[in-house]
Amino acid sequence: MAFLPEKHKSLFPILPLLLLFYVPLTCLCQSTNSSSINATTNPPPTSSNGTSLKGVPGCATDLNPIYRYLCDRRAAWGIVVETLATSGFLFSIGLLLALLLWSLCICISSRNQRSSIGATVACMSMYLLATAGIFAIAFSFIIRLTPQTCPTRVFLFSVLFSLAFSCLLARCLALLGYAAARGWGEPALALGLSTVQVIISTQWLIVVLVRDNKPCGYSQEEFVMLQIYVLCLLAIGLIFALHFLHRSCFTYSYSYTGALRQQSQTQAALLFITLLLSACVWVVWITMLIRGNPEVGHRPQWDDPVLSIALVANGWVLLMGHGLAQIAFFCRGEARSKDVPLSFAGWTSPSADIPGLAGPKEGKENGSYESDSENRRGRRTEKSLRSPYESGFAVTNIDHNKDYTIPRPQTTNYTEPYEDY
Repeated sequence: MAFLPEKHKSLFPILPLLLLFYVPLTCLCQSTNSSSINATTNPPPTSSNGTSLKGVPGCATDLNPIYRYLCDRRAAWGIVVETLATSGFLFSIGLLLALLLWSLCICISSRNQRSSIGATVACMSMYLLATAGIFAIAFSFIIRLTPQTCPTRVFLFSVLFSLAFSCLLARCLALLGYAAARGWGEPALALGLSTVQVIISTQWLIVVLVRDNKPCGYSQEEFVMLQIYVLCLLAIGLIFALHFLHRSCFTYSYSYTGALRQQSQTQAALLFITLLLSACVWVVWITMLIRGNPEVGHRPQWDDPVLSIALVANGWVLLMGHGLAQIAFFCRGEARSKDVPLSFAGWTSPSADIPGLAGPKEGKENGSYESDSENRRGRRTEKSLRSPYESGFAVTNIDHNKDYTIPRPQTTNYTEPYEDY
């Protein structure tokens, strides 16, 4: 552990996660440090207004220095993060457009499914917009901190992550069957949870911009404190995803078998993995920003690369773990649920092996059955009423001259019944 002093043993439990960030940063920023040393010893000539980048490979000489890491080939981390962020942004927008076109085609083809897919499309659209925004704000950390990029860093960082994690939490609640997340309650719940972070970020941004007449004068510890609500959303979503994974894998039901059970297990696993990897990314960048960079002596130089890499890494986790997979599940489910005529070919009766029940029935076994082919419905050939519960003789055969009353016992001595005693 040569890059960590011996006295900083508190970082050893999360050392495998830190290596995921420190190894790329060491490789990508080594040229940046060497170029800054060379610039200190032999400063390149600049113009009178200080906007010249003469001597920086890949950048124009009249480019503003705040955009240096977008084109500096010696500082490779900026170009790598820029490429990954651009591809992730374009991929997210492409998925969003494909989702909207697919849902539009479904609404046109079958009007009865408009209300059922509207809520799902709305929630997934918000999630993809949040993911695309996460890729987009990575450029504000590649560009140096200025009064123009400060509001973007402070406000959009927490708001976009809160919207993405709120959509994941609402999806977990919807799959668990909570009434608050059914139908249009799912996008409404996600939007309501993210609105709380909008209020928090707005108030904090106003305080930061006007405090002590120092615009953007905040520390990294204060920036991490701003993300407390986002961390709560991430933790709650991870708990519900674990609960859903446990229920889908270890709960058996006769109405919850086959392909439906397999799809539910896959969705639960992807949700849990997405939130778990996101939690790992957040633990790493918070640890490095607060303790790692100052203790290894790279506090000002590595803060922006750490946040940029964290944004791109978490964006790809959100996009591949839930965005692409959820759209695949949605399109596959809607394709299977199209109106198809029912076919009873191959159906067997559970009592087919009982003798006398396997043959075709004509309906003559039922006394009250009449075939429409023989007699028209509503007309009868017999004038007398017949019932399956009547006796063997018909009512029309009764002789009215006969007495059908039940005989009663007769007595001759009814005036004095006890005279013989």
